Amino acid sequence: MSDEKSEPPVTPDEITRKLEDFIKNSLGGQVLFTKIEGPGMRPKGEAPTGDDADEAGPPSEAEFEFHYKPADIKAYLDRFVIRQDEAKKVLATAVCDHYNHARMIREMRKGGGQSVEFTKQNVLIVGPTGVGKTYLVKHIAELIGVPFVKADATKFSETGYVGGDVDDLVRDLVTKSGGDIELAEHGIIYLDEIDKLATPSDRGGRDVSGRGVQTTLLKLMEETEVPLYAPNDMRAQMQMMFDTRKGRTGREIINTRNILFIVSGAFSGLEKIIEKRQARASIGFGAASVERPGGESLLRESRTKDFIDYGFEAEFIGRLPVRVVCDPLGADDLFQIMKCSEGSLIRQFEREFAAYGVRAAFEDDALRHVAALAAEEKTGARGLVTVWEKVLREFKFELPSLGLPELAVGEALVRDPAAALARCRAQAEVWQSDVRAREVNEFAEAFRREHGIEIHFEPGAVQALVERAGREGSGIDALCRKLFKDYPFGLQLVARNNSQTVFHLGREAVEEADKHLSDLVSRSYRAAAAHE
Repeated sequence: MSDEKSEPPVTPDEITRKLEDFIKNSLGGQVLFTKIEGPGMRPKGEAPTGDDADEAGPPSEAEFEFHYKPADIKAYLDRFVIRQDEAKKVLATAVCDHYNHARMIREMRKGGGQSVEFTKQNVLIVGPTGVGKTYLVKHIAELIGVPFVKADATKFSETGYVGGDVDDLVRDLVTKSGGDIELAEHGIIYLDEIDKLATPSDRGGRDVSGRGVQTTLLKLMEETEVPLYAPNDMRAQMQMMFDTRKGRTGREIINTRNILFIVSGAFSGLEKIIEKRQARASIGFGAASVERPGGESLLRESRTKDFIDYGFEAEFIGRLPVRVVCDPLGADDLFQIMKCSEGSLIRQFEREFAAYGVRAAFEDDALRHVAALAAEEKTGARGLVTVWEKVLREFKFELPSLGLPELAVGEALVRDPAAALARCRAQAEVWQSDVRAREVNEFAEAFRREHGIEIHFEPGAVQALVERAGREGSGIDALCRKLFKDYPFGLQLVARNNSQTVFHLGREAVEEADKHLSDLVSRSYRAAAAHE
């Protein structure tokens, strides 16, 4: 038998780490590695093998099912998003159409039926910041149970240039689904700030972050197959090698046919393009005088040509046939968001204060005043966070230490937080004094039950006990037991001498407890001797 110890097997992480160090040192740290999550990225229904068998649960056998109606989805969104009724209806209908078509096509293929054409209803949402665009899409994904990936369009570039690869969005769906490729192929990809990809036609040179990304997104938004392992990413290729060696030979592609793409942006300046188009159409002797909408409602008049003039490729904007405009939020809307939404920021504040034992009560007049201030921020619901953070920052810092059981948030507090906090400090002192006064009385009651002798602390004695407990950092009960530890025996001596069972203790009893008791006992003996 050989005495040589066998070398432990080298893990993929160790090899990858060494390769990373080598390449980064050689190329000056200009290499980006993307970690592939999930045990081997198993496709749906494939049983785990090797080391993954201990980590993974039972494989999922059921296919993705969709059984919602548009009204069901809108009713769910109404619980979280205030207003935006048109956007809710359009999104709910588009989602139902998309997933119902996917289900019917799958059933027809299983039954050997004739294949049918299916035009994807990808969605374009136009609206200012903070009106709930992301919130709408996120809650739809939560309701129907599909993975949801959100990204800013500005972080991507054409493959081969500095920046992210749009194919990574699809791989992220696989990660979000825990390696379930079937479920990932029914996910939702949401791209915000899509208007930042628009490039004016008069700009020269190679544009890798605008029109280039539009072009690379085209194939994803229609139907294509994305490699599960990024071909240009070393970590992904290492993972593929080890999966192959371990016998994991499942699917290595993700089809985007049933992935729903939703994009959004503020599209600042689009209304000017619409105005110019309408102005051109109204020029001439035969042109009729028509009342034209203005302001935010003008965006509802947008056409495909307007988006092309804005800087989008015709092929790209054509892949987004469903378009909807979100309304800006006014002060009344922001009030309703705080008051009625299940995801209200107020619920979050209540939980934060409750963690320290403080019950925060937000009054309607405070909510309306904050809503008015937030509306001036012009950032939609995000303005609520800005205003509330400024109002409550000192309260969040001090209240956990003040010990107050509750905080009433009214309009006066919102208007002058510093004055309201000063009142809270004063109230805390009184409240703590009252609480400690009750503790003094509770000690006196316990003394009576235990020793059959009543002691009553005068107001001066109570105040002295509270002050001393504060100075010494002691509890009232502990302080009383320390100061009056000899009083049960001493007061019983007094009671035997003169039959006294009720004693009133003043401030001197607290300041010099032993001397006070000694004086009581001495006087009782002198009084008893005088009666003999």
